[in-house]
Amino acid sequence: MSERRIALITGANKGIGYEIAAGLGALGWSVGVGARDEQRRADAVAKLRAAGVDAFGVPLDVTDDASATAAAQLIEDQAGRLDALVNNAAITGGMPQEPTRVDPATLRTVVETNVIGVIRVTNAMLPLLRRSASPRIVNMSSTVGSLTRQSEAASDQTIGPVAAAYSPSKSFLNAVTLQYVRELRGTNILINAACPGYVATDLNGFRGVRTPQQGAAIAVRLATLPDDGPTGRFFDEAGVVPW
Repeated sequence: MSERRIALITGANKGIGYEIAAGLGALGWSVGVGARDEQRRADAVAKLRAAGVDAFGVPLDVTDDASATAAAQLIEDQAGRLDALVNNAAITGGMPQEPTRVDPATLRTVVETNVIGVIRVTNAMLPLLRRSASPRIVNMSSTVGSLTRQSEAASDQTIGPVAAAYSPSKSFLNAVTLQYVRELRGTNILINAACPGYVATDLNGFRGVRTPQQGAAIAVRLATLPDDGPTGRFFDEAGVVPW
């Protein structure tokens, strides 16, 4: 079993996910780069290793049961346990997303990745997380999934565009996060949701105002919480976000 702390980050071949892997790696963690695309995954691992990070590739399609099971087996063979899972992989689904125009198939596709994918991967990794002395789960959400903020901003665009697939998928993810907290209460697994802010990535055509490294910071912090740290909360850089 590895003496280093072990993390798996989904969607880690680029953007925020890559920077989460880099951030944890800089702290001495061994990081599993979860990604579907073989070449992009290999390139990310090579780049991380060149920077001195103990990184390894994890073939992982969060929409596929067999892929999640195989990823768990790979980490079992690689390290024997998992100390942190960062569920970062997500899609927007494209436009239009006004509720009167959105294609129902778009909703299904977005929820499959952004919500069901998180459940699929989390459940596959839970046996490995239970072997850790200080297991952490971080679900990458967004303030656009905050029902409180959405209702406050119903008359303007300060919380982002009208998006009947992406925004509700993050609300759904937040709700699922709280159900995991309830089920696993009394264990040592700390589970929190995180918003990276409006980061310039390909999900938004690089229109964001924050760098991927800045966006990754909250996930790195939550993945490395002390044993008396919070659980069942939603955070961004400024602090607690209302559900």
